[in-house]
Amino acid sequence: MTKQPKKIDFAVGGQAVMEGVMMRSPRFYAVAVRKDDGRIRVHEKEFTSLTKRFSLFGLPILRGLIHLFESMYIGLNALQISNSEFIAGDKDHTINKKALWREILEAVFAFLYLILVFGFAIFLFKFLPLWITNFASSKWIFLDDHFWAFNMLDGLVKMSFFLVYLLLISLIPDIKRVFEYHGAEHKSIWTYELEQTLIPANAKKQTRFHPRCGTSFILLVILISIAIYTAIPRPDGGFLIMFAQRVAFLPLIAGISYEALKLSAKHMDSAFVRAITAPGLWLQKITTREPDEKQLEVAICALEKCLELEGKEQDTRHRQQRDCKWRRPTTTYA
Repeated sequence: MTKQPKKIDFAVGGQAVMEGVMMRSPRFYAVAVRKDDGRIRVHEKEFTSLTKRFSLFGLPILRGLIHLFESMYIGLNALQISNSEFIAGDKDHTINKKALWREILEAVFAFLYLILVFGFAIFLFKFLPLWITNFASSKWIFLDDHFWAFNMLDGLVKMSFFLVYLLLISLIPDIKRVFEYHGAEHKSIWTYELEQTLIPANAKKQTRFHPRCGTSFILLVILISIAIYTAIPRPDGGFLIMFAQRVAFLPLIAGISYEALKLSAKHMDSAFVRAITAPGLWLQKITTREPDEKQLEVAICALEKCLELEGKEQDTRHRQQRDCKWRRPTTTYA
């Protein structure tokens, strides 16, 4: 049975990056990266969601789409920060015109990279499964006559592609390291949600599987897409029209999936919800690995920085219990 967090002031989330972890709270996010010499460098940034600044963007379904794009933006920024730290080594960054132009070029390339990744994802997880299913329906009359079966096969092909993709990238050594930091992120968040002292010893005891993980979100998107595509009429005009229709419905599917994930995280004590979210937790057996204590230190540094920026104070007992010798002398902030 999945552990249940106690009531907390606010939810936190995160993402694994190159030799580090990004943690996000309601108004800030922090990126902690382990340097070659063992130091932990933490970058902090303020970020207020559009859903908090404009009431319209806070409406159900729409807020899910906004959060998705904001998460992509913050995640890409976090990856840039970690990559810069990883490449820079121990060199200090000097702000000058050359550095400014480098940052501009990095932003441009990051935007082009995002378009390329998004295009690849659409091709691999949308275009290709639909093409295979459409081809199968031309050979098997049952699929052509029963649209629900058509969509079920389309969904199964997507899930198969996603599973194979995860298994293949998990074989890459650098990705294995990222998956270990992903596990450290989850364990640190569980420690916070269970209101335990944020030290590696406590985080190590927690599960590396979390119901709010992005892996669970992607699986929910696939499952919900099957229901939505079955509910809408099958378009006339051939394969490309159907493909365009499905791409057009992606924002709605993402918004509904966000609401479903958020709702399920609040009702994990329900047997039905646990059954629905179980496949997402199973997939985390691939996308997370058991971290070591040094990786947990990095995740906790990022989380503590967010809590500090949010002004969340821990009680005196926790401050006395926390052993900070592993963190304070080796942590620098940017």
